Amino acid sequence: MGVVDNAPVASRRVLDRGDVQRVIARLAHEIVDRVAAEARGPLGIDPASLAIVGVRTGGAHLATRLAARIGEVSGTTPPVGLLDITLYRDDVLLAGNPVPILKGTDVPFDLQGRAVVLVDDVLYTGRTVRAALEALLELGRPAYVRLAVLVDRGLRELPVAADFVGRSLETRREERVRVRLTEGGADDDEVVVEVKGERRGA
Repeated sequence: MGVVDNAPVASRRVLDRGDVQRVIARLAHEIVDRVAAEARGPLGIDPASLAIVGVRTGGAHLATRLAARIGEVSGTTPPVGLLDITLYRDDVLLAGNPVPILKGTDVPFDLQGRAVVLVDDVLYTGRTVRAALEALLELGRPAYVRLAVLVDRGLRELPVAADFVGRSLETRREERVRVRLTEGGADDDEVVVEVKGERRGA
C-alpha cells in the first residue's frame, strides 16, 4: 500500500495573463528581427522560409500563439508543426518509468532549407531540447534551428542555450515551474513556481 504524501505545496506566480501576452509579443518581434538579420548575413536564408515547431506538450500551444503574433508583426504567418519527442528522451526506458504515451508528431511541411524556431515552455536541464533536435533532424535538414522558450529556469545539465527567452528565473531543483495556458484547460494564462513544503513532526 502506497504512502499518501499530504505535504502542502507552496506556489508563487511569476507571470500572469498580461505578462504571458507581452512576453509572446516580444518574442515574436525578436524572432522577426533575427530572421531578417540572418537573411542579410552569411546564411542568406529567405525569411519566408521561417517555420515554427512546438515541442509537445508544453510548447505546442505556445508555438501556435507565437506564429500568430509573428504573422501580425511581419504580415506572413509561418507554418506550425508539433513534435513528439517521447521516444527520443534519454529516460524513457529507465526502470520504473511508466510506459510512454505517444502524442504524435505533426510537421506538415518540408523542413529542408528552412529557418526553424523550436519552441518549448520551460528550458531546464537541456535534455528535452537534445531529444527534440534529434527528432527534428530525422524529419529533414533545416538551414538552421533556433530555440525559443517562455521560461529559462537554469540548472542546465547539457550545453544548451536558448536564442529567445521570455523570462529567466533562478530556481532550485526541488521546485517545479508550471506553465498553465487556457488552451490546456487552465482558467487563465500563468506561470507559477511550486515547491512542496516539509511536513513537521508532532
